Amino acid sequence: MDVDAEMPEYRSLASYYAGQGGALWTAEADGQIAGMIATRPLTDGAWEVCRVYVLPALHGGGLGHRLLDVAEAHAIAAGASRLMLWSDTRFDRAHRFYEKRSYVRSGPIRPLADISNSLEYAFAKPVNGIEVLDAAASVSAIPRLVDILSECVTEGSGVSFLPPLAPEVARDFWRDTARDVASGRKVLLAGWVDGLLAGTVTLALAGPQNQPHRADVTKMLVHPQGRRFGLARRLMARLEQEAARLGRTMLTLDTRLGDRAEALYRSMGWIEYGRIPGYAIQADGTFEETLFMWKRVGDSA
Repeated sequence: MDVDAEMPEYRSLASYYAGQGGALWTAEADGQIAGMIATRPLTDGAWEVCRVYVLPALHGGGLGHRLLDVAEAHAIAAGASRLMLWSDTRFDRAHRFYEKRSYVRSGPIRPLADISNSLEYAFAKPVNGIEVLDAAASVSAIPRLVDILSECVTEGSGVSFLPPLAPEVARDFWRDTARDVASGRKVLLAGWVDGLLAGTVTLALAGPQNQPHRADVTKMLVHPQGRRFGLARRLMARLEQEAARLGRTMLTLDTRLGDRAEALYRSMGWIEYGRIPGYAIQADGTFEETLFMWKRVGDSA
């Protein structure tokens, strides 16, 4: 890089971020600076995480996570409702790191027109909130979605899979979902709690020709770390809004009889229309009864 022509702020980086209402941190190891991170406020409650660097010899030791913990905590304490960052398209390792931290791809690629011809991806996440994921964000969210699905299956949730769920099976499932999002066959929603991507629900739009007004609700999942915060209810409420926006006024779903989700659905106005004994098999080989429900949304509700 040409420091003076492209990034003169590097000559006084702490002052640069302090002057914008942000802050800069460094990490030390063996008497030398081994890593750094900065953050600054943008607009409308968004804060940008910047200059995330760790010496290559220390990669994989957790220093990057500790730095990001500090920067995120500072931004959230200052009132951040959304966190975002930019990363060079060539930094695959960094992208995996951010995705593990619940960031997902957001918006178009940014060209910097610098001497190294840099192109950057934007990554972002709400601190607490629900978002509809596009195809790029859906792929970016796969690491966290795999964790959520795996945890729910392990504890016995009735979501079409049996434990132990192989990681490659979970990844293939979410890759297929991302393809359906790209083709317009599904809408994927994700929910964050305290900066952690902890829940998801899917709206399946593809259906018979004579049912353009109907859609199926599938894979309503909340990681154990995201429970007791009302995330499942907020996910379902936002899904119903998206369905109505897309002209889908009749929604259907199925759930295990007696599952924790049943009480949620009933409290939100979902109506039972049938039960099938022995519809699915549990991990211990016994059969379980499945409950089918429906709800009208939008103007037809």
